[in-house]
Amino acid sequence: MLEFPRWKYFLILIILAVSALYALPNVYQKDPSVQITANRGGQIDDAFKQHIVSVLDEAGVAPKSVEMEGENNLIVRLPSLEAQTRANDALREKAGENYTVALNLASTVPDWLARVGGKPMVLGLDLVGGVHFALQVDKKAAVDKRFDAFAEDIRTTLRDGRIGYRSVERRGESDIQVVLSNAADADKARVALAKAQPTLTYSGSGERLTVSVPQAEMLQIASGAIEQNLSTLRNRVNELGVAEPIIQRQGEDRIVVELPGVQDTAEAKRMIGATATLEYRAVVDGNAQDALATGRIPPEAKLYRDRSGRPVLLNKRTIVTGDQMVKADAATDQNGMPAVSVTLNSVGGQRMFDFTSGNVNKPMAVVYTERIPQVTMVDGKEVRSFRVKEEVISVANINGVFGKNFQTTGLEKTEAENLAKLLRAGSLAAPMDFVEEYVIGPSLGAENVARGVKAVVFSFVFTLLFFTVYYRVFGAITSVALLFNLLIVVSVMSLFGATMTLPGFAGLALSVGLSVDANVLINERIREELRAGMPAKAAIAAGYEKASHTILDANLTGLIVGVALYAFGTGPLKGFALTMIIGIFASMFTAITVSRALAVLLYGRRKKLTSVAI
Repeated sequence: MLEFPRWKYFLILIILAVSALYALPNVYQKDPSVQITANRGGQIDDAFKQHIVSVLDEAGVAPKSVEMEGENNLIVRLPSLEAQTRANDALREKAGENYTVALNLASTVPDWLARVGGKPMVLGLDLVGGVHFALQVDKKAAVDKRFDAFAEDIRTTLRDGRIGYRSVERRGESDIQVVLSNAADADKARVALAKAQPTLTYSGSGERLTVSVPQAEMLQIASGAIEQNLSTLRNRVNELGVAEPIIQRQGEDRIVVELPGVQDTAEAKRMIGATATLEYRAVVDGNAQDALATGRIPPEAKLYRDRSGRPVLLNKRTIVTGDQMVKADAATDQNGMPAVSVTLNSVGGQRMFDFTSGNVNKPMAVVYTERIPQVTMVDGKEVRSFRVKEEVISVANINGVFGKNFQTTGLEKTEAENLAKLLRAGSLAAPMDFVEEYVIGPSLGAENVARGVKAVVFSFVFTLLFFTVYYRVFGAITSVALLFNLLIVVSVMSLFGATMTLPGFAGLALSVGLSVDANVLINERIREELRAGMPAKAAIAAGYEKASHTILDANLTGLIVGVALYAFGTGPLKGFALTMIIGIFASMFTAITVSRALAVLLYGRRKKLTSVAI
């Protein structure tokens, strides 16, 4: 009559133990910290660690600890946000350009708990705060890049039309000057160029033509660069796996990025602002060492250096660039060395196929290009600029014809992984410079967390007191089930990396309300059966069995609403819906299964049960 299988008791105990284990990491608060990551040319070792300690001593900052994490990271844990800010300013100045210095929030979860997958619940920006970046988009660089493309298109059009030219160069802010080999080809060139680039205007006479870019086109180039950067940043942040990020345009040329609870801000900073890409170029015949010594470089060539510092002559024209890559994955080559497997779009694949078809057994080079932001002080003012780093990472003979799919080697493991992420996320239309970087709050976040926790705690306390007074023993059973419900929600959200936002607290309170409704149905049904004269044990069993169907139907409607909110909502709505969905499942389990197990444990073994405290 009033029975409960033993295996269900074991199941409840297992779920209780697992829930407690994975909810435990939320007890450990994160430390404000500064993360230093070694780039190419940098090394994290004991000597560098001692250097950082001495820099902190000079700045009057006493860290909680300075620890190496892995081969390329050094974490400086600080006692407060004020100390974090002072340490960050000092280390940025002294670390050097081979290191990335970034703000961070370091986990304090014990190693044994982290090894079994224990991690704190992901809190949204409105709760835990996070990292705020403001990036300035270099609109001039976007225009320059587009003008380079215009000039290359003009050269291609003239070559395809068999029209000789001596030079194609930019003049002024909005003009490109074309000098033809023969003045008689002027009309033919003008017609061919107007057909290829109808949005531009063409003027001039004789052998000199002036190609002008309209002002509206210039504005569109700058605006389009910012929009493309916004799209690229969203893709890059998705690669980082950050929950509930904020990425939005600010003013004419700034983009704001806010990342809640980011653990590796150095990686985030590299991913967000990096402009590294690959270019594939043909190797030009000639003695590069002599060209370097004499300065006599072939007109179609440009001088590069490989990673050993040796000069290499490459064609000015690129075969394909990172803009034409649609897929990139870190892999290994046939020798087990790091590589990037690349898939090009149709245009890039066709260009690569055409080039390799005509150049079998000839060398082709892969150029790794990176724009590195720099800040210098001139007359007491910060002057921001970029240093372009171009490096030939590989020169190899083309052994056969290939098109869209191939591998690029010559990279280190970390570079291959980072470059694959960047290529997957897309290239920036214009370089960006970090003009602001700070940790958001946590004054606002701490206040929000305190208020949210206070609201949930008070709702729990009032509910528990009311139920204990009104339903007596079964009220106490309900209270235990509600606490178990809360524990399950926290552990599930922590285990699966779900994000708890301020609206999520509202969803949590709502799920508590739904759990209360379920227990009210059960308790009132038991009362009805007792009033009808049914024996106590039979009344308890009937109450749970008859109320279960109603509880399932009622929670199903709430679940449908939660799924709809999560599927079609954004930001705060998703946080609310996710917490509500998890809470509904937890409340059904605790109300129907856990509370019944407790009731059977209390009353099931009594031989003569004449009354129930309800």
